[in-house]
Amino acid sequence: MHYLDHAATTAVLPEAARIACRVMTEQFGNPSSVHKMGIEASGILETARREVAALMNAEPSEITFTSCGTEATNLALSGACRRKGRGRHIITTAIEHAATLNTVRRLEQEGFEVTYLQPDSSGHISVDDLRAAIRPDTALFTCMLANNEVGTQLPVREFGAVLKKRAPEALFHVDAVQGLARIPIKPKLWHADFISVSGHKIGAPKGVGALYIRKGVHIAPLLFGGGQERGLRPGTEGLPGIAAFGEACRLRREQMQENYSKVEQLCALFRAGVEARFPWAVYNGMSDIPHVVNLSFPGCKSEVLLRVLEMRNVYVSSGSACARGKASHVLAAMKLEHARIDSALRVSFAPSNTQKDVEALLDALEEGTKRLRRA
Repeated sequence: MHYLDHAATTAVLPEAARIACRVMTEQFGNPSSVHKMGIEASGILETARREVAALMNAEPSEITFTSCGTEATNLALSGACRRKGRGRHIITTAIEHAATLNTVRRLEQEGFEVTYLQPDSSGHISVDDLRAAIRPDTALFTCMLANNEVGTQLPVREFGAVLKKRAPEALFHVDAVQGLARIPIKPKLWHADFISVSGHKIGAPKGVGALYIRKGVHIAPLLFGGGQERGLRPGTEGLPGIAAFGEACRLRREQMQENYSKVEQLCALFRAGVEARFPWAVYNGMSDIPHVVNLSFPGCKSEVLLRVLEMRNVYVSSGSACARGKASHVLAAMKLEHARIDSALRVSFAPSNTQKDVEALLDALEEGTKRLRRA
């Protein structure tokens, strides 16, 4: 099997799986219990919190565990906008993940006014456009660190500086789900108040995420119950997944530069193969991070090409997994023509990929495009 759809999800790292299994079967106490097994479980929870914080250059007390990146984003956006006495204006971008866009649309229905910043044809968002959009009643700006479909990296450092200068009371949320363990997370340098991350994008199991909340920022919870996670995310913690997330963060932090270099080499190898075999293919976006490459094969419908690749045991995608096959709103926002959107594929690499995976992908693409362009 040649899996190159890591922007959608990743395999669980063996070390993370082992810890999750041990916690499920041996160290299964409730972290809120006051007996020995509960205290042991609480220690596992806080060890994981320290590892996540270390990868995010944050303090452990600034990390709140959630069930996923989507929940982390919902908690940040809804909590930020529902503070009493704050403005009713939100700024976001048209290329955000559905977790952000659908939460913002829900807030729009509640009476908030939303400004959607538009990308240029390369998938970038202008700092000047943000500057022009900020108003005295702006309560929140939310954007991605790295786009999950075209690999564009947004200038979050510049965004944060502009926002805090022009609207000091506004809060800044960064969706770093695709950037975690790929791009150094720097909350203070970015002036970030919230940062959402997800475990299954870096080798932890599905069902665990985290939200960085800057010390001193107070928001209301979405859920109500016990006092877990300082009352922001009540409910018994999913300790096996959290422990695995902590271990994945530890490993990714230790290997971050090595992993990035490896993915860079794989991406360069793929691009060289595309240039040699498919000079007529068109790249979509700049792929600022090498982990995500989006390109179109004119004359080949992506959904059909995906089936051909699958027959060769090669797995990529046509865009965000959450879109469930719908046309990409990111490519549409970039104002690409329909034929280009309809023939787009997203290839997303991970350190576990090899040169053989790239060669298998290129061979399968050659077979598929020849067949489809002939039809």
